[in-house]
Amino acid sequence: MGISRVMVVLMVLVVVSGSSMVFRVSGIGANWGSQSTHRLPPDIVVGMLKENGIQKVKLFDADYDSLKALGNSNIEVMVGIPNDLLLTMASSKAAQKWVSENVTNHINDHKVNIRYVAVGNEPFLQTYNGTYLRSTFPALQSVHKALLKAGLGNRVKVTVPLNADVYDSASSLPSGGDFKQDIHDYVIQIVKFLNDNGCPFTVNIYPFISLYNDPGFPVDYAFFDGNATPLNDAGMLYTNMFDANHDTLVWALQKNGYPNMPIIVGEIGWPTDGDRNANPSLAQKFNQGFMAHISNGKGTPMRSGPINAYLFSLIDEDAKSIAPGNFERHWGLFYYDGQPKYALNLGTTTLGSLVPARGVQYFEKKWCVFNPSASIYGSQVAPSVSFACGSADCTSLGYETSCGSLNVQGNISYAFNSYYQINNQNDEACKFSGLGSVVRSDPSTLTCRFGIMIQPYYGGAERVLGTPRTLHWVLGFALSLVLTIYS
Repeated sequence: MGISRVMVVLMVLVVVSGSSMVFRVSGIGANWGSQSTHRLPPDIVVGMLKENGIQKVKLFDADYDSLKALGNSNIEVMVGIPNDLLLTMASSKAAQKWVSENVTNHINDHKVNIRYVAVGNEPFLQTYNGTYLRSTFPALQSVHKALLKAGLGNRVKVTVPLNADVYDSASSLPSGGDFKQDIHDYVIQIVKFLNDNGCPFTVNIYPFISLYNDPGFPVDYAFFDGNATPLNDAGMLYTNMFDANHDTLVWALQKNGYPNMPIIVGEIGWPTDGDRNANPSLAQKFNQGFMAHISNGKGTPMRSGPINAYLFSLIDEDAKSIAPGNFERHWGLFYYDGQPKYALNLGTTTLGSLVPARGVQYFEKKWCVFNPSASIYGSQVAPSVSFACGSADCTSLGYETSCGSLNVQGNISYAFNSYYQINNQNDEACKFSGLGSVVRSDPSTLTCRFGIMIQPYYGGAERVLGTPRTLHWVLGFALSLVLTIYS
């Protein structure tokens, strides 16, 4: 079902009231992912970070263009090593080469303010079935040694972003927190190493995931407005999941002999689409509530002082895996083109609202829709939609999503347009055996956005395949071949 006009009005009221809050936050960060079919140019993203007063950024890899663009910006950077490189990084030589190319060179040549190296990303996640249990710690050791050898040991620290599922509470209270028994030794091995070398523990906390996985989860407890029934833990009151989850980790560290270990919240946020609980209204409520909650150096009941956190995420990524859920492509504060989704006061600027990306280049204002002269009952309709959604992004279609109120023709049009835009408005990408039609009238509705794709950024790919013209020709030829075979 779609969002009614009344609900949209309420959303606007919530957004307006939230943007008037006055507070100050010291050094909020953001995650900048790169799993997109059409990336915003890194220099535009860095400009957007600066204009929004975002002082820290966390990367999931060591993309050359992104790091170079961050040069001389004074933005603090956490650069990432993907999980599939952990086994390789266990080799000292491989780690030294990686550090030289992705840390040392950028610090020296481009003046990038790299402060952390994230060794892996949630490598102990249960869905990985132990794949990285034995390779994470050796990789951590090798990368740390490589930083020391490069003379960067005091400036750049290692960490391992872990999901909050590495700990739990036997008593359902924060004070009962400890690391899970099946991975306890692996986690403590890492914790001890980080502590001995003055490095932080990084954790990703997601109240939305708890709500998504458990329909019985108390909704009020996910937010920060104090409406939830307080959880009393020996006199310490908890009215939101973030504080309780964070302090469960604090207790786990304390029980194992590390009471003062610094904690970084590597990821925290709320998606805006792809699920009934993922929408701009709830995302604004959560993120604005979190910003107010950590303002002025507020901490948690067990750990007072400023919270070091990175919002997840900066920009939507339309090529992310949707195995966890369709919401995975909609975590951004900004759409794929750098336009804000809702008003949000980060407490970092005098404007009190998000500043959009500047200088974004779009394709023409035209869309691919279902041909009105065609029949929705044609034999090619279902396979065409399946093909389009399998190659593009249809995660905004579904129950109580932003495009959930579209009729049959609207659903088909959305699928066709997504494929058409992702393929750079190539004429061949709107044929679909005669079912598609290019129009210049925006088919968007009050809640459903039919996007226009931004011009492709080639960057590193250009250095591999040649000029942008060559790359465009290669992609265009491949697309034409696929569509010819398909039709």
